[in-house]
Amino acid sequence: MARNNDEKMSREEAGRKGGEANANKQDKEFFQEIGRKGGEANAEAHDREHFQEIGRKGGEATAETHDKEFYQEIGRKGGEATAESHGKEFYQEIGRKGGEATAESHDKEFYQEIGRKGGEANAESHDREHFEEIGRKGGEARGNNRDGDEEEDGKMSREEAGRKGGSR
Repeated sequence: MARNNDEKMSREEAGRKGGEANANKQDKEFFQEIGRKGGEANAEAHDREHFQEIGRKGGEATAETHDKEFYQEIGRKGGEATAESHGKEFYQEIGRKGGEATAESHDKEFYQEIGRKGGEANAESHDREHFEEIGRKGGEARGNNRDGDEEEDGKMSREEAGRKGGSR
C-alpha cells in the first residue's frame, strides 16, 4: 500500500480502493447508464469542432506510438467485423457511391492512366498461357450464354465464326 510521509493512504491508493469497492457493489447496467449520461452531457457541452480537434490529436498521438503492423491489424479486424455485419447489398451500395464520387472528381485521362498502369501490372504478373486460358474461358462463357449461333442482331458469334472458318 502506498503511504505518504504521514503514514496516511495516498490519493492514488484511496482512489483505487474506492473504485474497487464501487465496482464490486454496482452491476454492468449501472456503469452503462452513467456512461450514457456522461456521454450525453459531454456532447451537449461541446461542439463538432471540439470533437474533431480531439480526434485529430488522438490520431496524431496514436500514429507516433504505433507502427505499420498495428494499423494493418486493426484494418484487418475492422474489415472482418464489417464483412460479418453487412451483406452484398451494402458493398454494392458503397461501391456505387465510391464510383460516382471518383467519376465526379476525375477526368478521362485519369482513367486512361490507371487502366494503362493496371494493364502493365497485370502483364508483368502473368504469362502467355494465363491470358490464353482466360481468353478461352471467356469465349466459352460468352458462347454458352447464347441460345443459338447468332446474336440478337443476326450476327454470328466470334466463337461460331471461328468454328466455321476453321472447318474448311
